[in-house]
Amino acid sequence: MTKLSVNVNAVAYLRNRRDVPWPDLIQICRAVMDAGSIGITVHPRPDERHIRRTDVHDIAALIARDYPSAEFNIEGYPTPDFLALCQSVSPAQVTLVPDAPGQSTSDHGWDIAANDALLRDVIAQIKAFGARVSLFVDPDPSTAALALSVGADRIEIYTGPYGGATGDAAQIELEKIVQTVAAARALGLGVNIGHDLTDINLRPLMARTQDVAEASIGHGITAHALMVGFPQAVRDYIAALDGRA
Repeated sequence: MTKLSVNVNAVAYLRNRRDVPWPDLIQICRAVMDAGSIGITVHPRPDERHIRRTDVHDIAALIARDYPSAEFNIEGYPTPDFLALCQSVSPAQVTLVPDAPGQSTSDHGWDIAANDALLRDVIAQIKAFGARVSLFVDPDPSTAALALSVGADRIEIYTGPYGGATGDAAQIELEKIVQTVAAARALGLGVNIGHDLTDINLRPLMARTQDVAEASIGHGITAHALMVGFPQAVRDYIAALDGRA
Protein backbone atom coordinates (compact mmCIF):
# COMPACT_ATOMS: atom_id res chain seq x y z
CA MET A 1 0.00 0.00 0.00
CA THR A 2 1.18 3.53 -0.77
CA LYS A 3 2.29 5.34 2.38
CA LEU A 4 1.37 8.92 3.27
CA SER A 5 3.97 11.48 4.33
CA VAL A 6 2.48 14.82 5.37
CA ASN A 7 4.27 17.97 4.22
CA VAL A 8 3.85 20.62 6.94
CA ASN A 9 5.19 23.61 4.98
CA ALA A 10 1.72 25.15 4.69
CA VAL A 11 1.24 24.91 8.45
CA ALA A 12 4.57 26.68 9.04
CA TYR A 13 3.65 29.34 6.47
CA LEU A 14 0.42 30.07 8.33
CA ARG A 15 2.30 30.27 11.65
CA ASN A 16 4.86 32.67 10.20
CA ARG A 17 2.19 35.23 9.25
CA ARG A 18 2.19 36.40 12.87
CA ASP A 19 4.79 36.65 15.60
CA VAL A 20 3.06 33.95 17.64
CA PRO A 21 3.82 30.24 18.12
CA TRP A 22 0.62 28.88 16.62
CA PRO A 23 -0.39 26.82 14.86
CA ASP A 24 2.04 24.66 16.82
CA LEU A 25 4.04 22.77 14.19
CA ILE A 26 5.16 20.02 16.56
CA GLN A 27 1.58 19.49 17.76
CA ILE A 28 0.44 19.11 14.14
CA CYS A 29 3.28 16.65 13.44
CA ARG A 30 2.17 14.59 16.42
CA ALA A 31 -1.47 14.68 15.28
CA VAL A 32 -0.75 13.47 11.74
CA MET A 33 1.59 10.68 12.82
CA ASP A 34 -0.83 9.54 15.52
CA ALA A 35 -3.53 9.43 12.81
CA GLY A 36 -1.48 7.14 10.55
CA SER A 37 0.98 9.18 8.49
CA ILE A 38 4.26 7.30 8.13
CA GLY A 39 6.20 10.50 8.62
CA ILE A 40 6.77 14.18 7.96
CA THR A 41 8.03 16.03 4.90
CA VAL A 42 9.53 19.52 5.02
CA HIS A 43 11.02 21.77 2.36
CA PRO A 44 13.18 24.42 4.07
CA ARG A 45 14.01 27.35 1.82
CA PRO A 46 16.84 29.87 2.26
CA ASP A 47 14.47 32.71 3.26
CA GLU A 48 12.71 30.52 5.88
CA ARG A 49 9.34 31.80 4.71
CA HIS A 50 7.73 28.64 6.01
CA ILE A 51 9.93 25.88 7.47
CA ARG A 52 12.76 27.29 9.59
CA ARG A 53 16.06 25.59 10.34
CA THR A 54 14.95 25.34 13.96
CA ASP A 55 11.81 23.48 12.81
CA VAL A 56 13.97 20.90 11.04
CA HIS A 57 15.87 20.20 14.25
CA ASP A 58 12.69 20.20 16.37
CA ILE A 59 10.91 17.72 14.08
CA ALA A 60 13.98 15.49 13.90
CA ALA A 61 14.12 15.44 17.69
CA LEU A 62 10.41 14.64 17.95
CA ILE A 63 10.71 11.70 15.56
CA ALA A 64 13.85 10.34 17.21
CA ARG A 65 12.33 10.58 20.67
CA ASP A 66 8.68 9.63 20.21
CA TYR A 67 8.23 8.15 16.70
CA PRO A 68 11.43 6.21 15.97
CA SER A 69 9.81 4.16 13.21
CA ALA A 70 8.55 7.26 11.38
CA GLU A 71 10.23 8.76 8.33
CA PHE A 72 11.64 12.28 8.12
CA ASN A 73 11.84 13.44 4.49
CA ILE A 74 13.65 16.71 3.74
CA GLU A 75 13.25 18.32 0.32
CA GLY A 76 15.42 20.99 -1.20
CA TYR A 77 17.96 22.21 -3.70
CA PRO A 78 21.39 20.80 -2.80
CA THR A 79 23.29 23.89 -1.69
CA PRO A 80 26.12 23.35 0.79
CA ASP A 81 23.92 24.82 3.56
CA PHE A 82 21.07 22.44 2.70
CA LEU A 83 23.35 19.42 2.68
CA ALA A 84 24.88 20.44 6.01
CA LEU A 85 21.39 20.82 7.52
CA CYS A 86 20.40 17.37 6.30
CA GLN A 87 23.58 15.79 7.63
CA SER A 88 23.01 17.40 11.03
CA VAL A 89 19.63 15.65 11.53
CA SER A 90 20.09 12.39 9.58
CA PRO A 91 16.71 12.16 7.82
CA ALA A 92 15.49 8.86 6.42
CA GLN A 93 15.10 10.43 2.98
CA VAL A 94 16.37 13.49 1.14
CA THR A 95 14.38 14.56 -1.90
CA LEU A 96 16.41 16.73 -4.27
CA VAL A 97 14.47 19.37 -6.18
CA PRO A 98 15.73 21.81 -8.84
CA ASP A 99 14.02 24.88 -7.36
CA ALA A 100 15.45 28.38 -7.59
CA PRO A 101 15.76 30.08 -4.16
CA GLY A 102 12.82 32.44 -4.67
CA GLN A 103 10.45 29.91 -6.20
CA SER A 104 7.07 29.75 -4.47
CA THR A 105 6.70 26.00 -4.95
CA SER A 106 8.20 23.17 -6.97
CA ASP A 107 6.89 23.23 -10.54
CA HIS A 108 9.26 21.06 -12.60
CA GLY A 109 11.59 18.12 -12.30
CA TRP A 110 15.33 17.84 -12.78
CA ASP A 111 17.04 17.97 -16.15
CA ILE A 112 19.18 15.08 -14.99
CA ALA A 113 21.48 14.94 -18.01
CA ALA A 114 22.33 18.63 -17.71
CA ASN A 115 23.03 18.26 -13.97
CA ASP A 116 24.74 14.88 -14.09
CA ALA A 117 27.96 15.87 -12.30
CA LEU A 118 26.16 17.86 -9.59
CA LEU A 119 23.69 15.09 -8.85
CA ARG A 120 26.28 12.32 -8.76
CA ASP A 121 28.33 14.33 -6.26
CA VAL A 122 25.51 15.33 -3.90
CA ILE A 123 23.84 11.92 -4.01
CA ALA A 124 27.12 10.34 -2.95
CA GLN A 125 27.41 12.85 -0.09
CA ILE A 126 23.87 12.15 1.11
CA LYS A 127 24.28 8.39 0.95
CA ALA A 128 27.48 8.72 2.98
CA PHE A 129 25.46 9.98 5.95
CA GLY A 130 22.89 7.22 5.55
CA ALA A 131 19.86 8.78 3.89
CA ARG A 132 17.85 7.45 0.97
CA VAL A 133 17.84 9.80 -2.04
CA SER A 134 14.84 10.63 -4.20
CA LEU A 135 15.01 12.85 -7.29
CA PHE A 136 12.07 15.10 -8.20
CA VAL A 137 11.29 14.40 -11.86
CA ASP A 138 8.68 15.22 -14.47
CA PRO A 139 6.27 12.45 -15.50
CA ASP A 140 8.41 11.06 -18.31
CA PRO A 141 9.48 7.40 -18.48
CA SER A 142 12.92 8.34 -19.81
CA THR A 143 13.82 9.99 -16.48
CA ALA A 144 13.93 6.64 -14.69
CA ALA A 145 17.13 5.36 -16.30
CA LEU A 146 18.77 8.76 -15.88
CA ALA A 147 17.89 8.85 -12.18
CA LEU A 148 19.34 5.39 -11.71
CA SER A 149 22.52 6.37 -13.55
CA VAL A 150 23.34 9.17 -11.08
CA GLY A 151 22.72 6.96 -8.06
CA ALA A 152 19.19 7.82 -6.91
CA ASP A 153 17.25 5.28 -4.86
CA ARG A 154 13.86 6.67 -5.81
CA ILE A 155 12.17 9.23 -7.99
CA GLU A 156 9.37 11.52 -6.92
CA ILE A 157 7.08 12.16 -9.85
CA TYR A 158 5.84 15.75 -10.12
CA THR A 159 2.06 15.32 -10.29
CA GLY A 160 1.13 19.00 -10.58
CA PRO A 161 0.00 18.82 -14.22
CA TYR A 162 -2.28 15.91 -13.33
CA GLY A 163 -3.58 17.56 -10.19
CA GLY A 164 -4.47 20.73 -12.07
CA ALA A 165 -6.13 19.04 -15.06
CA THR A 166 -9.66 17.85 -15.76
CA GLY A 167 -11.37 15.64 -18.34
CA ASP A 168 -9.26 14.31 -21.20
CA ALA A 169 -6.25 16.38 -20.12
CA ALA A 170 -6.25 14.66 -16.74
CA GLN A 171 -6.32 11.26 -18.44
CA ILE A 172 -3.33 12.19 -20.59
CA GLU A 173 -1.37 13.32 -17.53
CA LEU A 174 -2.42 10.23 -15.59
CA GLU A 175 -1.08 8.00 -18.34
CA LYS A 176 2.31 9.78 -18.19
CA ILE A 177 2.52 9.11 -14.47
CA VAL A 178 1.56 5.46 -14.82
CA GLN A 179 4.15 4.90 -17.55
CA THR A 180 6.84 6.63 -15.51
CA VAL A 181 6.03 4.49 -12.47
CA ALA A 182 6.29 1.35 -14.59
CA ALA A 183 9.62 2.40 -16.11
CA ALA A 184 11.10 3.16 -12.70
CA ARG A 185 9.89 -0.05 -11.09
CA ALA A 186 11.24 -2.10 -14.01
CA LEU A 187 14.70 -0.73 -13.14
CA GLY A 188 14.31 -1.37 -9.43
CA LEU A 189 13.81 2.28 -8.46
CA GLY A 190 11.30 3.19 -5.77
CA VAL A 191 8.61 5.70 -6.70
CA ASN A 192 7.13 8.58 -4.74
CA ILE A 193 4.51 11.05 -5.94
CA GLY A 194 3.69 14.58 -4.92
CA HIS A 195 2.08 17.90 -5.80
CA ASP A 196 -1.53 19.05 -6.10
CA LEU A 197 -2.86 15.67 -5.03
CA THR A 198 -6.24 15.49 -3.29
CA ASP A 199 -8.32 12.73 -1.76
CA ILE A 200 -10.37 12.90 -4.98
CA ASN A 201 -7.73 12.78 -7.72
CA LEU A 202 -5.65 10.20 -5.83
CA ARG A 203 -8.29 7.51 -6.35
CA PRO A 204 -8.05 7.16 -10.16
CA LEU A 205 -4.27 7.29 -9.88
CA MET A 206 -4.16 4.54 -7.26
CA ALA A 207 -6.59 2.48 -9.36
CA ARG A 208 -4.04 2.47 -12.18
CA THR A 209 -0.91 1.52 -10.24
CA GLN A 210 -0.04 -0.24 -7.00
CA ASP A 211 3.69 0.43 -7.37
CA VAL A 212 3.95 3.83 -5.66
CA ALA A 213 5.82 3.65 -2.36
CA GLU A 214 4.93 7.03 -0.92
CA ALA A 215 2.81 10.12 -1.50
CA SER A 216 4.09 13.38 -0.04
CA ILE A 217 1.13 15.74 0.35
CA GLY A 218 0.98 19.19 1.89
CA HIS A 219 -1.25 21.86 0.37
CA GLY A 220 -4.19 19.60 -0.43
CA ILE A 221 -4.26 17.86 2.93
CA THR A 222 -3.88 21.16 4.77
CA ALA A 223 -6.81 22.64 2.85
CA HIS A 224 -8.85 19.54 3.66
CA ALA A 225 -7.81 19.76 7.32
CA LEU A 226 -9.24 23.29 7.55
CA MET A 227 -12.65 21.67 7.10
CA VAL A 228 -12.32 18.40 9.01
CA GLY A 229 -9.18 18.66 11.18
CA PHE A 230 -5.81 17.06 10.56
CA PRO A 231 -6.45 13.62 12.06
CA GLN A 232 -9.55 13.11 9.89
CA ALA A 233 -7.78 14.56 6.86
CA VAL A 234 -4.98 12.02 7.30
CA ARG A 235 -7.50 9.20 7.56
CA ASP A 236 -9.30 10.43 4.41
CA TYR A 237 -6.05 10.55 2.44
CA ILE A 238 -4.97 7.13 3.65
CA ALA A 239 -8.35 5.79 2.51
CA ALA A 240 -7.83 7.38 -0.90
CA LEU A 241 -4.36 5.87 -1.20
CA ASP A 242 -5.78 2.50 -0.22
CA GLY A 243 -8.59 2.79 -2.78
CA ARG A 244 -11.31 2.87 -0.14
CA ALA A 245 -14.40 5.07 -0.39
